[in-house]
Amino acid sequence: MTDILDNPDDTQTPVDPGTAREAGAWHRPEPREDGYVALRSYGAIGDGRTVGLVARDGQIDWLPMPDLDSDPVFSGIVDAGRGGRIELRPVSDDFEVQREYVENTNVLVTRFRTATGVVQVTDALVTGVAGRLPWAELARRIEGLEGSVDMRWAVVPGNTFGTHPIRRVDTLHGPVLRAADINLALVGFEHGRLDSIEPGDGEAHGGPHRFWGEFSTHEGSRSLICLCGVDDEPLHLPDPHVVDRGIDRTVRNWQSWSDEFNWDGPWADAVQRSALALKLLIFSPTGAIAAAATAALPENFTGDKNWDYRFAWVRDLAYTVNALVRFGLREETQAAVSWLLSSLKANGHEMRIFLNLDGTVPDGTHETGSEGWRGIGPVYKGNPAGEQLQLGTYADILAIMSQYAADGNILDESTGDLLAGFADDACRRWQEKDSGMWELGDEQHYVSSKMGCWQAIDAALHLTEVGQMHPDPDDVEHWKKNRDLIVEWVAEHGWSEELGAYVMHPGSDKLDASVLLHAPSGFDRGERMSRTIDAIRRELGAGPLVFRYSEVDQEEGTFLACAFWLASALACVGRQGEAVELMDQLVVQPNDLGLMTEMISADNGEFLGNLPQGLSHLALVNAAITIDEMGREGTTDHLEGQ
Repeated sequence: MTDILDNPDDTQTPVDPGTAREAGAWHRPEPREDGYVALRSYGAIGDGRTVGLVARDGQIDWLPMPDLDSDPVFSGIVDAGRGGRIELRPVSDDFEVQREYVENTNVLVTRFRTATGVVQVTDALVTGVAGRLPWAELARRIEGLEGSVDMRWAVVPGNTFGTHPIRRVDTLHGPVLRAADINLALVGFEHGRLDSIEPGDGEAHGGPHRFWGEFSTHEGSRSLICLCGVDDEPLHLPDPHVVDRGIDRTVRNWQSWSDEFNWDGPWADAVQRSALALKLLIFSPTGAIAAAATAALPENFTGDKNWDYRFAWVRDLAYTVNALVRFGLREETQAAVSWLLSSLKANGHEMRIFLNLDGTVPDGTHETGSEGWRGIGPVYKGNPAGEQLQLGTYADILAIMSQYAADGNILDESTGDLLAGFADDACRRWQEKDSGMWELGDEQHYVSSKMGCWQAIDAALHLTEVGQMHPDPDDVEHWKKNRDLIVEWVAEHGWSEELGAYVMHPGSDKLDASVLLHAPSGFDRGERMSRTIDAIRRELGAGPLVFRYSEVDQEEGTFLACAFWLASALACVGRQGEAVELMDQLVVQPNDLGLMTEMISADNGEFLGNLPQGLSHLALVNAAITIDEMGREGTTDHLEGQ
């Protein structure tokens, strides 16, 4: 059990000690329990094609290569024994760690201090002169800063997500490790590389299918270890000295991107770091945006909620584009919008909940052989929500296209037709039951889904008014009629005067935090939404954090995005001071590197769920934008609602 730290408002909120750590401070890394560390321990690095997770002790426990959605050869975060890992640490177990990102980058610096000296490791997934490399290139630069430190490293692949064993193939240029069509090779300099296995030591170090070595640093020394990988293509074997220079180029590339990032509002450091985390999730080969970088990290401590998030959710992509537009980032916005529209057109003009990162339709959910983080399984590849009806998705795509057009972009004719079809679908289907935003198996008339259909139709009407869509006049009247009908339905069936809140669905006394999204959407910024905020804080709140809906606290942790949505909603109903106060408490919830998972345990403050989780970082960013904009507009309490 972790310590309980006091919040500024004197409420007791469970926070892991990792929250209190400042980037750059010296700390002993937590011991690994059965090979696992807390999820707060991880930093993320990436190259626009894949993401690696580096623990505080220097071990990389997650790295799909070469693509984010490849079967990960390094997945020790969900199977410490067989999943695979990349170790790099002092030989002595007695050391302290100091870590931070290079300023305005996703390049991670970790320093190890032992009784004999200090060594610095710089971890990067290297990018090229003109963007991402056509292969994956993990580089680990080791520099001696003080004294001498004996270091050890190992590259131990696994393949619990795939069905093919690891094979080692010896070539004229050195050994290559193969898992199905994925080929991995290692280069380096001054890294003490050993290819042989000491007698009786094979099992402990992953058998013959591994690379490993030991070396010593001294003040001014420089070593490099580089692992490169490709999938079903020839393997380029880089010069390690070129790779070393590539680390510096990667730093410059990230800083150049950050220079284009435009945000001069409040909570600038947290917003900047969240924007960098979101950039990691943009899959540059297509422009798709992954919901998270990992698969099957548990949402609770008992199991059965371990899903793969390495897909592009329409919802998450829409929220991301909304943030990118506000930050003046043109290229990612255009790539994401173009990818989404072309993918939907290519898949029969049908609305999809999510797609593969290459734009194809996922093929279902498959259980892997992994045991799960800390033994919490089962571990799944894939996600079962793909075939559900979620009416709110219509709002996601139409609202973001309205924002896209408002930013000065022009919709093509086929896109206008596609969006008009979605508006028609929203009118036709809003009276149906669906699975709601939370992808529930129990289909109901979820109130937030009806509000989402209202938002979709309202956005379609706005696009028509500004000349970006050209539907028939009869269609426009049909849209207006249904928009009004939804408002009437929600007023009659979605509100409980007894509870003083919008309910989850008619006949229910449960609350649903997703209705908070419809203060920023404009559905209701008045008294009813304000009262709903208070009810949600009372029933779903845990300090500044919030559960997704009533009674789910028995199944999972608090949902980080919901807390930021609540802060946004407070600003939208004119309660600016409360919004700022809550936001101040929320921006300290990320770990020492500014990263967030999907959930935080209300019992002990541990991170739960996949990471980095795009929706959590998006909610932080959009809350900062909304609170800043509402403050500038000078909104007042309890604006008149619709």
